[in-house]
Amino acid sequence: MTTMPKRLDPHSYADLTQARTGRVELDLLVDFATRTLAGTASLVFTAPAAGGPIDLDTRGLAITRVTDLGQQLLPFTLHPLEAGAEFLGQRLTVDAPAGTRGLIVTYRTSPDASALQWLNPEQTAGKKLPFLFSQCQAIHARSVAPLQDTPLARVTYAAKLTVPKELRALMGAGFLRREESAAQLSRDGLAGTLSGASATDVFEMPQPIPPYLLAFAVGDLAKHDLTARMAVWAEPSVLPKAAWEFEEIPEMMRAAEGLFGAYDWDRYDVLVMPPSFPYGGMENPRLTFATPSLLAGDRSLVNVIAHELAHAWTGNLVTNASANDFWLNEGFTVYAERRIVEAIAGRERSELQAALGRSHLADELGRFASRPEMTRLRTSLWGVDPDDVYSSVPYEKGYLFLRRLEELAGREKFDAFLKGYLKRFRFQSITTDDFLDELHKALPGVAHEANAAEWLDGQGLPGDAPLPHAPRLLMLRALSKQLGEGELPDAAELQSVALSPIELQLVLSELPAETSALRCEAIEKLFELGKKQSLELRVAWLEAALRAGTESALVPARAVLLETGRMKFLKPLYRQLARRPETKEFARRVFAEASGGYHPIAKAGLEAMLK
Repeated sequence: MTTMPKRLDPHSYADLTQARTGRVELDLLVDFATRTLAGTASLVFTAPAAGGPIDLDTRGLAITRVTDLGQQLLPFTLHPLEAGAEFLGQRLTVDAPAGTRGLIVTYRTSPDASALQWLNPEQTAGKKLPFLFSQCQAIHARSVAPLQDTPLARVTYAAKLTVPKELRALMGAGFLRREESAAQLSRDGLAGTLSGASATDVFEMPQPIPPYLLAFAVGDLAKHDLTARMAVWAEPSVLPKAAWEFEEIPEMMRAAEGLFGAYDWDRYDVLVMPPSFPYGGMENPRLTFATPSLLAGDRSLVNVIAHELAHAWTGNLVTNASANDFWLNEGFTVYAERRIVEAIAGRERSELQAALGRSHLADELGRFASRPEMTRLRTSLWGVDPDDVYSSVPYEKGYLFLRRLEELAGREKFDAFLKGYLKRFRFQSITTDDFLDELHKALPGVAHEANAAEWLDGQGLPGDAPLPHAPRLLMLRALSKQLGEGELPDAAELQSVALSPIELQLVLSELPAETSALRCEAIEKLFELGKKQSLELRVAWLEAALRAGTESALVPARAVLLETGRMKFLKPLYRQLARRPETKEFARRVFAEASGGYHPIAKAGLEAMLK
């Protein structure tokens, strides 16, 4: 009989043969003056400890004491960083006697906690009050609290956040109440913005989540109700625009429940974040975080919300066991997102999204030419920081694999499999082998016919990968080639084509790599791209223009790099600037100017790129 390895997750020190956490209770003071959280994390075990060490993940935490749930002091060791794996943080080992039912850890976070961004008032829309938000995926929850920071250790949680009285806290959890607080907060560094008085917002999360879904924000926030169980939150000045942009969320929910079954998380709210938020969206249960770059004024980018909503089933309900199986979260979610888009906007719209995704995937496969192992769906990330290899591969290659399975099985049978899969693994964290076992049972022979081993463990994209089909795709690709190489169309021709925003984005993303600088300038004038509100369109053009060495693109590129902290936009622009000696120093100057407004996750990745 073989013994199970102690560490099952390459990115966690948690030893799941020890006592496992089933519930977390946080009681934290949010201190804007010191940019820290201070208080306690109570970890309640699913069964009493057998006795001996219990290993937790931490990053940058100052631990002052550890007790059992009865307040009896317990010895602990905060180990030094592991050479070559500093990204894991520090292992916290607590010596717990047999029968210990849980731990209470008293601690303070670092002002540089990798999950947290503290914004000064001038970095917010309102310009008057500060803002704080968390981003815990992939392995940053350990910088917020000492945890078994692995998706394998799903937990329910309760939280009390004591915040400045002028602000309110939101969490990816159920709001219970606001309590008056006796705590007096320091005003140092924030004079004139906060009174020093505080209040405590209380939350409860009854459904078990992986720790990376722990999420909260603190700021000057207002709400617009869409339905009794759905709302949009934002800073007051942003709220009307956000409420209009996301008005279709209830329709998305109806489509999603029709496809995947009942929504299991009670509420679905969306919080529009400050521009520094590093992702398009984050699927925190009950409270999706969304970048303000989605507010394009034409509802053309709400597929991102469809993606985050889809995560309620694919990712949050059924979760990858570790980053080695990240495709189980994101490939399934891209597939689910496009099914939602198809249901509410038609097949052509979802196929155009698939074509755009295929274009981005081709770029990523090229970027990993020197590390082809990172183009597999099932990866081995021991010793690898997941933030360093984050890409669209698990998203788009995973989607194409599932689409291939659907094509072979037929949609009706594949839909039945998908509903059964979600029911079978509800509130569990699974591996690719678990998925394959379920696939073999539900759809015998389909995995073999699809050559699943090549998809999962092979590098690059299989030759039989599905292709998107839309009536206008051939015309759009011909237009992209014409713009890059041929005679430019006139205004009358373009008017007759009547490109939608996603079609224009696709045309720009597929411009030939050899498109000249002069041609890029002409394309910008033809479509008046500098006047577009959509960052998707502006960045699609800027990436091509910077690749071509277009001097006139430098000023608008700087403007975008100062305007947003979304990594989808930052990385391609900095990458193009850094690849040419003539503009690399410009990139470094802009980064020095802009990086104070970037989230720590984005900042770290860009610093490595610009070295």
